Amino acid sequence: MATRTATPREAKDLLDGGGYVYMDVRSIGEFERGHVPGAYNVPLLLFAPAFGGMTPNSRFLAAVVAIFEKDAKIVVGCATGRRSAIAAAQLAAVGYTDLVDCCAGFDGTKDGIGRTVEPGWAAAGLPVATRPDPERTWEALAAELK
Repeated sequence: MATRTATPREAKDLLDGGGYVYMDVRSIGEFERGHVPGAYNVPLLLFAPAFGGMTPNSRFLAAVVAIFEKDAKIVVGCATGRRSAIAAAQLAAVGYTDLVDCCAGFDGTKDGIGRTVEPGWAAAGLPVATRPDPERTWEALAAELK
């Protein structure tokens, strides 16, 4: 099955009644500032102080495989929809079959001059958590990896 896309409101409906879980692929700092309630934080990129920027999370796929079965119903989200699309493609390539890309992410998509094209989760007025479930933080999930 190809990855489907959903607006934040459509994603919320899937979380509320469709048996889906939300996987946030934003950085740890972005996640800590606010996220979808109940979300798992599995960053696609990690901050690397030595480089002064973001680098690929070499344990991304291993973490997802450790957490979720291949037939799990997963909404993948990020800030604007770019990282989530990349993450969903990587997951589909290793056999995940029920993926939904939250196309506007948490912050929303913007056009070339910064105007909002599609409001993100927060701007759509959907619930936002600032305290993660302790077992769903990247720190806790990464500690479980062998």
